[in-house]
Amino acid sequence: METLSIGQEIIAACEQLGRHSDDPDGLTVAYLSPAHRAVAAELQEAMAAAGLTVTVDALGNVLGRLACGRTGARTLITGSHFDTVRNGGRFDGRLGIVLPIALARHLTETGERLPFDLEVIAFAEEEGLRYASTFLGSSPLVGQFDASVLERSDASGVRMRDAMKDAGLDPDGIAGLRRDPERLLGYYEVHIEQGPVLLQAGEALGVVTSIAGGVRHSCRVIGTAGHAGTVPMPLRHDAGTAAAEMVLALETRCRAAEGVAVVGTAGRFEVVRGATNVIPGECRFTIDLRAAENGPRDRSLADVLQACREIAARRGVGFESELTMNVPATPCTPAWVDALAAAVTALGLPARRMPSGAGHDAMMMGRAMPMAMLFVRCGNGGVSHSPQETMSAADAGQAAAATLGFWRSLGRSVRDLPAGPRE
Repeated sequence: METLSIGQEIIAACEQLGRHSDDPDGLTVAYLSPAHRAVAAELQEAMAAAGLTVTVDALGNVLGRLACGRTGARTLITGSHFDTVRNGGRFDGRLGIVLPIALARHLTETGERLPFDLEVIAFAEEEGLRYASTFLGSSPLVGQFDASVLERSDASGVRMRDAMKDAGLDPDGIAGLRRDPERLLGYYEVHIEQGPVLLQAGEALGVVTSIAGGVRHSCRVIGTAGHAGTVPMPLRHDAGTAAAEMVLALETRCRAAEGVAVVGTAGRFEVVRGATNVIPGECRFTIDLRAAENGPRDRSLADVLQACREIAARRGVGFESELTMNVPATPCTPAWVDALAAAVTALGLPARRMPSGAGHDAMMMGRAMPMAMLFVRCGNGGVSHSPQETMSAADAGQAAAATLGFWRSLGRSVRDLPAGPRE
């Protein structure tokens, strides 16, 4: 396998899929939109051309299977999502689908058979753009599907259940998508880094050690509105400046974290009914805290909330916070991390071990089975979730070579295991 040529094939496939968009001025693909259906159709064609047996499940995931022919063989699942954020990038998610399809084609053409079944899954939805239904595609496979999302409506008032039926899917069949872990070898995902670490280090690939858990709070600061010109500074109860100090306390605490890195973001900040000549009477902001381990993240959150309460008391304002999300960190399987690192170093490349600060389908799948994840360097400053997202054919080729090496190492270990349950 010549790495650059397969890398060029991977880049071309991502570019081709990127031609379908709900928005003519950017790349936006929402669940079951016309662009989404067009991408799904192209993926089915690509899988079939690579020698995979193709099906579409009740939720709209596109599945391609390459059977090894061994009785009772376990299955390695690999893949990612093909929906996007609004105005997203061409490689986010899609790289983890087209790369294993390209490798499946290589295996088919060379006649090589791994001692396990390979299943490439293009998850129909992970980003939650249309229905705020994160991990919609992968959650049913591990028994984590929240059926209440079927009753949610999009911005046009269309219920998810109705949109699925209109697309020929079966909402009532979702419960039957859960996989038997005894029949599975595990899950593996390739993804662009979505950050600048590998780019700054001059390294093509990174081996993920853990996917960060995230906790979010919605915060409200209640002060006293007043005239900007008539209330002396010592007599003010300014919700805006209090909230600003709280956000700085968030930044200070996360910068001071030792050992496991913690990142904190106040992505939304609003002065309610704000005006240029009015002292803010109410301010709202969000807290997003992430770390590769739950303990350091939770300790940081406790410190931040305590600092917010102290700031509120000193400034004479009220403070309220509401937990809106709490997702635990998901460690990658240590033995698989080692095997993937060995596959990278076998190419003569450094195998940087690094956490993922973003969520991925691997996070959901890893709750029920062994899991590993490979990062590929982003170009253009490491920007992602953006039309400016780039990666090189050379890096894609190295990722494909490392992936095949990892699969082969899994194959050597599988030969020493008993077969899975027979049909």
